[in-house]
Amino acid sequence: MSLPFAVSSKSLIKKHLSQDTYKRLETLVTASGFTLEKAIQSGIANPDSSIGIYLGDAESYELFSDVLTPVIEDYHGVAKPQIHQADFSPVKLSDPDPEKKYILSTRVRVARNIENYNFTCHLSLQERKCLEQDVIEALQVLPAGLAGTYHSFEGEVDKSLLFKKGDRFQEAAGINSDFPKGRGIFYSEDTRFRIWLGEEDHLRLISQESSTDLANVYNHLGQALIFLEKHLKFIKDNRYGYLTTCPTNLGTSMRAGVHIRLRNLAENRILLREIVDRHQLQLRGTGGENTEVEDCVFDISNKRRLGLSEKAIITGLYSGLLAIIDAEKTLVNNGEVYV
Repeated sequence: MSLPFAVSSKSLIKKHLSQDTYKRLETLVTASGFTLEKAIQSGIANPDSSIGIYLGDAESYELFSDVLTPVIEDYHGVAKPQIHQADFSPVKLSDPDPEKKYILSTRVRVARNIENYNFTCHLSLQERKCLEQDVIEALQVLPAGLAGTYHSFEGEVDKSLLFKKGDRFQEAAGINSDFPKGRGIFYSEDTRFRIWLGEEDHLRLISQESSTDLANVYNHLGQALIFLEKHLKFIKDNRYGYLTTCPTNLGTSMRAGVHIRLRNLAENRILLREIVDRHQLQLRGTGGENTEVEDCVFDISNKRRLGLSEKAIITGLYSGLLAIIDAEKTLVNNGEVYV
């Protein structure tokens, strides 16, 4: 039997799934009924997928480890991770953009999945409903400064509050099943803290401000997690940290980033790319992955999530932003940089 991938596919799952491994794993089933066939369905349906695999439950990581381990090591650039070192302790950082000339907004988000539930691509509607109720109850513990309102997508809700239905990659994986049922969004009263329920993972917890205060945005999210973890038990693994539907988010599952306007570096993308790569950051378009840069506004965030702590990620992003802003300031029209 040949592997079920298109010839044009360059996904990591195709790269690492040998014929022998496929034959060995294709009959295995987790306790919840998840199979390798389901895991790779998105990669089969979308030959342009870069990863090509979504997981249906925590057990999948162990059961399909023969192919998952090389995929994870390849993507994250971490050879044989042993113990994930978590550290979401508060940080003190000076303002990376004290002149308020470059950074337009700052955002830190993490993904979380809750114990005793399958992941989003393998949830029944009944499970989605139960999960939603558990989350709603947990939100009641949030103190002033974090407390707010949960908006179910099944009721009357401002359309501007909705997160979009998943893309074709998530559609093929089953993440969009029963949409918008069992989904919703929580906003704190000041809108600085929000939670997406039922997107790619059970929860996307987001701290965001139209400011340059990277430390404050990060610390605000850390405070929210302290309260929520008293009432929700998140799925963690000693080796891979927080387990997620897509293995790209393993480890801290944290993306910390800014929208930043770089008029000079927009004309010197090679230099910008060099700085971003040196600091292990990710450069994306204004609207995120696979989008164009509009009005010289870039989305810049951490690239690594596994093999380092949350605190290391935020301080690494901070160092990278200082270097980027310094280059933007010193770049002259002919592309040279003052030294």
